[in-house]
Amino acid sequence: MNTQENKPLTIVATIKAKPEHVEQVKLELLKLTEASQTDQGCIQYDLHQDNANSNGFIVYEIWEDNEQLQQHVESPHFQNYVTVTDGMIDEFVINEMTIIS
Repeated sequence: MNTQENKPLTIVATIKAKPEHVEQVKLELLKLTEASQTDQGCIQYDLHQDNANSNGFIVYEIWEDNEQLQQHVESPHFQNYVTVTDGMIDEFVINEMTIIS
């Protein structure tokens, strides 16, 4: 929950792909990132891959507010990512934060 309504919402999503699906998950994350960077309210949307463990990805996102984030989650490109990668992910953790300093 965004406790500071006038500040942007930061999301850090940690994704661990099943080893046999790393390349497909990476491809789908790249497509999702490109589409998401043009979403209304998106301030920043960056995809990172773990250098030591190639099945680990982090998506660092900054949204104007929670409403814009929810529109992103409901967008066709996000829903497509969820559908296409179903069964390919070992772990998906989302941390929602608000900058305090």
